[in-house]
Amino acid sequence: MYLSRAHAVSLGWISAAGAGGTGTRERSAMTHAIVARQAGGPEVLEYAGVEPPTPGPGQLLFKVGAAGVNFIDTYKRSGTYKVQYPFTPGTEAAGTVEAVGEGVTGFAAGDRIATAEGINCYADYALVDEDAALPVPRGLDVFTAAALPLQGITAHYLMNSTFKVEPGHKVLLHAGAGGVGLLLIQLLKARGAEVFTTVSTDGKEELARGAGADHVLRYEGFAERVRDMTGGTGVDVVYDGVGKDTFDGSLAALGVRGMLVLFGAASGPVPPFDPQRLNAGGSLFLTRPTMGHYLRDAAERRWRSDEVFAAAADGSLKVRVGARYPLSQAALAHRDLEGRKTTGKVLLVP
Repeated sequence: MYLSRAHAVSLGWISAAGAGGTGTRERSAMTHAIVARQAGGPEVLEYAGVEPPTPGPGQLLFKVGAAGVNFIDTYKRSGTYKVQYPFTPGTEAAGTVEAVGEGVTGFAAGDRIATAEGINCYADYALVDEDAALPVPRGLDVFTAAALPLQGITAHYLMNSTFKVEPGHKVLLHAGAGGVGLLLIQLLKARGAEVFTTVSTDGKEELARGAGADHVLRYEGFAERVRDMTGGTGVDVVYDGVGKDTFDGSLAALGVRGMLVLFGAASGPVPPFDPQRLNAGGSLFLTRPTMGHYLRDAAERRWRSDEVFAAAADGSLKVRVGARYPLSQAALAHRDLEGRKTTGKVLLVP
């Protein structure tokens, strides 16, 4: 592990090796992380003292400036997605590199990074593989940088790769005031699409319209409204991160050979259904993408992150951080996210 003496002292570590050698931790200072010792509700998230992690070969240790809170974290906490306990959530964060493991060549202590693929990021310090670390451009503060990787890259792959949106396409996007929603609306409008979106409150409607949505609807009866507003033809694609509560309506809102992109399950997983419905609906397409399959190599990862970060840095993509919670209040952040009380990005700040 490559670790300067100053960084070692700041972490409570003393490096026994010189530059290029393998550091030896002679003592450790306790830091803090969120730990779930079993699956359950937000109450299982405990603010606990832990030893700081040590970067292995090809890894970076970074001091977390802010960590993103995402629905996938709640799925893992609740047991919907299987993990090993005790478990520290969080794959998205931004911060400053503190130390690098053996073999790392592209980063050094002091570099600003962000990631959507970090390890145990609900913490003061976290690890990330070098290949999954994203350089943060000048002009982006740590909160904006932490808010972008997962939801920004998700928005990018949804509209560029899962269903490639072209000028004139009609697009329905659910949860338009959410983290992905507000980013995706802006990117879709920049592409020249006509954007329909759903929200649950007047305040969220204002946010969605501010992002550029052409038509903002409530969830009740949205499929009928969309078909009416499109002269009965329906939309070309539906981006649905809500899941169970919107699935039937999303299919009904599609035009012939339209695609339903089911990229989340905020309301719960979709029950099994008869594929014959796709035929009856107009030879429809259904896909359930996940981000990992759209970050297959370093070139794809940098293409997506560089475009999203550049748009945020030059001001053409506005990033809304809807709420910031102290790391110790991770349970409250999960309650508010699951209770649909948040808009934009939710962050934890150590």
